Parts: sequence; structure tokens; C-alpha cells
Amino acid sequence: MTFKPFLLPMLILVTQAPAAQAQATTPAQLQKAYEAAAGSPAQVERGRVFFTSRHGAEWSCASCHGQLPTGVGKHAVTTKSIDPLAPAFNPKAFTDERRVEKWFRRNCKDVAQRECTPGEKADVLAWLQTLR
Repeated sequence: MTFKPFLLPMLILVTQAPAAQAQATTPAQLQKAYEAAAGSPAQVERGRVFFTSRHGAEWSCASCHGQLPTGVGKHAVTTKSIDPLAPAFNPKAFTDERRVEKWFRRNCKDVAQRECTPGEKADVLAWLQTLR
């Protein structure tokens, strides 16, 4: 059997696949990490206000997720269904660190025209975890 040069990069890619998998986490662990990055504890009320307010844009987080994100939401433009955001109503919410960062990055740019700060993320997570 002869060695094919293109197989080495493929072999490396396959053996590195587990390292590229998403980091499992919990909403509480993410909140702690955001608090550490912000240098201050999260504030539940500040999270509620951030979630329900417009930040100079047409939308707020609540525009798609609902004022209380405990039920199925609907994207304001596409009308695509969105799973409940509150962890008590969606056990998968905030359990995949990569996915959480991806959606915070995308949605914050839509809502706030910028990336959210670690403090804002911690505040929103703190509020979402109080919803029962």
C-alpha cells in the first residue's frame, strides 16, 4: 500500500474532531464565567431590563423571544419558531458554550448593534434563571 499525501491532513482532521466538539456547560457555570470576565456579580433586574428594552434599534430580545421567554418565541422577520429561552422551560438552553456565544454574538448585534458585554450576558442569564 502506498501512502497518499492528501491522507495526512484528513487523518489529522479526524483525530482532532473530538477537541473541536462543543463545550458542555450549565447556565450557572456560564453566568459565573461572565461575572468573572465582567469583574462584578450579575444583577437580575438589570438583565430583565436589558432583555425587554430596545437599545437604539428596532428590536429588543423580547421582540422574538417574548416578554417572558418561557414559551415558544417567533422570529420577528422570518416567523420561524424559537424554543423557550428560560432554562426551566428548555433544559438544552445555555448548555453548549459555543452555541451560546454564537447566538449572543449574532443577536446582540441585531438588538444592540454591537456585541454584548460579559456583564450584560451575566445579567440576562441571571434573570432567565429566575423564570419558573
